[in-house]
Amino acid sequence: MRKDLVTRQKEFVNLRNGAFIHFNSATQQFHDSDVHDWDYGITEKDDPARHVFDPKTWNPYQLDCRQWASVAKSGGAKFAALTAKHHEGFTLWSTNTTRHSCMNSPFPVDVVNEYLKAFREEAISAGIYFSILDLHHGITETSCTLEDVAFIKEQLWELLTNYGEIPFLIFDGWNAPWGGPRFTELYFSEIDSFVKSIQPNCLVMNIGSGEEIQSTDIVFYENAAGEDAKDDFVGPGASCNIYTKTWFWKEGYQTETLKSAEWAVKKVEENNEKNISFLMNISPNKYGQVDTNLAQRFEEFGALYKEKPPIDEVPEGWLFR
Repeated sequence: MRKDLVTRQKEFVNLRNGAFIHFNSATQQFHDSDVHDWDYGITEKDDPARHVFDPKTWNPYQLDCRQWASVAKSGGAKFAALTAKHHEGFTLWSTNTTRHSCMNSPFPVDVVNEYLKAFREEAISAGIYFSILDLHHGITETSCTLEDVAFIKEQLWELLTNYGEIPFLIFDGWNAPWGGPRFTELYFSEIDSFVKSIQPNCLVMNIGSGEEIQSTDIVFYENAAGEDAKDDFVGPGASCNIYTKTWFWKEGYQTETLKSAEWAVKKVEENNEKNISFLMNISPNKYGQVDTNLAQRFEEFGALYKEKPPIDEVPEGWLFR
């Protein structure tokens, strides 16, 4: 049954506490870098990629999505998102659109499928992150052709038709100040309508929406980049942060001192008070598993976190589209 948007927004806000799974080509490409998560800073210059990724190097042979789900559940997560395609353009699902995929690697396992199965088994609402910015296929703020738009839609069609219900999509690299096609080249309404024509109840969240609701179903704040909601914000919102220094796993993270569970509890509860659901990051290592120290931090958080009661009615000041 198709639900109205406000009902879906309230349902998402009432999830409160989630996990963001950053696992993609950057896990392999930048595992020995202290800072890089992607080729930041090249797109506005239309420069060639500095770090070209070869699918033949993708080999997370110890992949354990059930472990990911167990870690998320220990932290009380009720929803999660996986980076099915990040800015580099590597797809973690079985696709007919490109050879730049996990299926063209020494480990030809559909990670999206494994992730969805594992998190659904734990009754965690499992959504997908999808980058519009795609360096491998040349989809940037300086180039987004009609063929590129068709390519994006074909990839989204695969994700929305081959894996059952997808409760939400998180878009990134779209109208962002640091890169990605602008809304003038790829209208929000076009993608929003396309997604909902396939799955009417799928929320479309756009990290590049800024502080307004006209180009997203849920206002998204990248808290790890210093974005915070104003004091008078009452929803609907999403936000995210990291225990480590970067979103994707690095060598040494398994022994690094992480941010504390107390820090995370304060972050999540402060945002929950504003009807913002929060995603805390899980960065599986290049073998496909979550390091012990990060898993322990999620468990510590889960023991401390006190969930805010659900809302039944939207408060005054709720943003409507």
